[in-house]
Amino acid sequence: MEEVPAPNLTSSWPQCTENLLLLPILDESGWRVEVRGALYLAALLYLFLGVAIVTDIFMAAIESITSQTRKVYMAKERAKKNGSYSSVGGVVAGLREDEPEVIEVRVWNDTVANLTLMSLGTSAPEILLAIVEIVGNGFEAGDLGPGTIVGSAAFNLLVITAICLCGVAGETRRVARIKVFIVTSLFGFLAYIWMLVVLKLISPDLVELWEAVVTFLLFPALTVVAYSADRGWCGFARQRGNKRQLELGPMQPQDGESEKMVQERNLLSDGKLDKDSLVAFIREVRKFPGLTNEDAALLAAAKVNDAQPHSKMWYRIGAVRNLSGSRRLQPQLSSRLREVYTAINEHPKAPNIGEVRVPDSTANAIVEFHTATVAVRESIGKFHVNVWRHGNLEGTVKVKVESIDGSAEVGKDYVAVTVEILDDNQWEPTEEFFLKLTILDNGNSNVELGKISIMEVTILDDDDPGIVSFEKRGMLVKESSGFVRVTVVRRRGASGEIGVKWRTIDRSAISGRDFKGGSGELVFKHYEVQQDIEIPIIDDMEPEKDEHFEIELFEPSGGAKIGNINRIAITITNDDAFNTVVDHLMVLTKTNIDAIRVHRSTWSQQIKDALTVNGGDIENATNTDYLLHFVSFGWKAVFSLIPPPTMFGGWLCFIMALFGIGVMTAIIGDVARTFGCLVGLPDHVTAITLVAIGTSLPDTFASLSAARQERTADSAIGNINGSNSVNVFLGLGLPWLLATIYHQSQGTKFIVPAESLGFSVMIFAIVAVLAIGLLMLRRYLKFFGQAELGGPTIPRVGSTVLLLLLWVLYITLSILQIFDIIRVDF
Repeated sequence: MEEVPAPNLTSSWPQCTENLLLLPILDESGWRVEVRGALYLAALLYLFLGVAIVTDIFMAAIESITSQTRKVYMAKERAKKNGSYSSVGGVVAGLREDEPEVIEVRVWNDTVANLTLMSLGTSAPEILLAIVEIVGNGFEAGDLGPGTIVGSAAFNLLVITAICLCGVAGETRRVARIKVFIVTSLFGFLAYIWMLVVLKLISPDLVELWEAVVTFLLFPALTVVAYSADRGWCGFARQRGNKRQLELGPMQPQDGESEKMVQERNLLSDGKLDKDSLVAFIREVRKFPGLTNEDAALLAAAKVNDAQPHSKMWYRIGAVRNLSGSRRLQPQLSSRLREVYTAINEHPKAPNIGEVRVPDSTANAIVEFHTATVAVRESIGKFHVNVWRHGNLEGTVKVKVESIDGSAEVGKDYVAVTVEILDDNQWEPTEEFFLKLTILDNGNSNVELGKISIMEVTILDDDDPGIVSFEKRGMLVKESSGFVRVTVVRRRGASGEIGVKWRTIDRSAISGRDFKGGSGELVFKHYEVQQDIEIPIIDDMEPEKDEHFEIELFEPSGGAKIGNINRIAITITNDDAFNTVVDHLMVLTKTNIDAIRVHRSTWSQQIKDALTVNGGDIENATNTDYLLHFVSFGWKAVFSLIPPPTMFGGWLCFIMALFGIGVMTAIIGDVARTFGCLVGLPDHVTAITLVAIGTSLPDTFASLSAARQERTADSAIGNINGSNSVNVFLGLGLPWLLATIYHQSQGTKFIVPAESLGFSVMIFAIVAVLAIGLLMLRRYLKFFGQAELGGPTIPRVGSTVLLLLLWVLYITLSILQIFDIIRVDF
């Protein structure tokens, strides 16, 4: 009897192991196809995270390369006075006659850097995927690399632009370098039309050597033309505001900015933190009670960081680090410091660093809270908050009061805005939340916020009158400061009205000679928890040693008690002693700025950042940071071994990171091809959807951040067309060049079937024209707000929906053509 073999249950399952470069590592072909598909999908997503992390290091190397400067010696400009140039004592315009003016000039032009190294950084995964695929296929064409390039271009232009457009609410963002934007848009369109011409018209389904050479040479041609547009050469009008300062490293004016605005924006003097500017900023910060020198230095670092213009590369690195729980590129502020920082920035006429400004109470209406802090019992229920208007009392003023959670949470401990405290009958430590004032636009421009635009509300667990004391036992004040403000606080209760007397006590400083002493009484109203004593300081303009006097609290009334700190010593220092304090603040600020630099200077610092959550800033790490750090720990540990960008000008890191990206993209190509095979998708469908979206997600988050934080739209969408052009000219030009040279040497031809790729390129070219046309309409029509991003709500949402629909149309038609559901011959 003939033996019948047992049926092979896996014979009908796809093996999907053909034409792979590095995989499989182990043979899993006998596993269930559903399990294999799920594992390969998870592996693909994890690989996207890995390639994003190594690209982060690659872009840090690019930042190190493009930030290099050189010294330029320039002729001095004499100070012009009464129509003639003058010099006094051999000094001209602040310089000696024999001292040339020295400035730091960036080696790399911004436009060239954006179109070469920075575009290469954002497009490196797609470009290397195309190169690795052709080399791995024996210099034969594949679908995954070209499909990813076209799909990524569609996602970048349509989806990222739509997200940025809708993400800017209540404001507008215009492209400042519009000439460069137009040039890159034309070249981006030309790139994909050239693909159609090569694959369909000149030599159908065949790429010849000269065509590959022309494709590759279009990349330097784009760079030269864009640089000419930026510099105003070859018939291009020069960019407005594009003067000599455009070449300066840290001092680059943007569209329409004056020299003064540039200095205020950069907050730096000759690339260094300016001491006078820091002192002025610290004085503004000190108007908010309860802030230490460390808090002020952290806020100053945040101000310096936010005031600097950032490139798309900086935002992309920040986006990847947010996704991996790594060290941030911005100072981490507590909720209290964040509200203070927001209040400083959102003040309608807030002073810039280096410019101390006092509100004009004669011309403007000043609106503020009556006190910076109040304390209430948990059982009080609803209570009143006084908002004080003074100065100009004419006209109507509208303000909004909003609450911000601190340790007290809305809905759990209090009801917002009314304001109502919730009593949960459980003992709790003292909790606080904040109330914030914002001026509403009602047509009255003569309104501004006072210095107390944020009120801290403390919820107490008892109803005692409270204990009154000073905040600390000593204070340091500069002799030339004019006055000293001493804070008296009321703790452990705030019920009822109380009072406390105070008086000054002469020590080495004498009242009437060194300060204007005296006595008085502080009255704390019901729930009021803070009062200030101001003592004038006399500057006798004579060098002398440090002197001090004391202020004493005594005779409390209303049931209050005196706390342990009932005396405070005020030390009056000369300028040298005060400079020591300022120097300490400058050191703290510089330390905070150094902590958020893009890259580390040593290998040990780089490895330490990679192995610790939030780059070692555990205090500000959230649960999400810990989760993301755990998921990405392996990638960060491996890629931290790449040499830091400070070695050899960043080029060693550049080469090693590029090699790492190449290895990662080779693995991604194998995994994506296998996953598509398992679920029945052709390589081209997998490329224009899953792979294109996965490699473009970091750019999406980066562009959205840039759209919200930058003054212009250049970093958000201005570089998209340039990156798309680089994708074609390098991502296809370089692989085609390698393949055609190989086939030329072998006496064979390089066959590139157009089919679905040609149709996808044609559809993209059509939707790209529509998208760029929409952006131009938004720029010049008032209906859209005359800006590419933001603007009125209805036009903004409508534009967003239209761009997303164009992307869905592109994907749908491409997939239908690939599956031969529709057939378009052209």
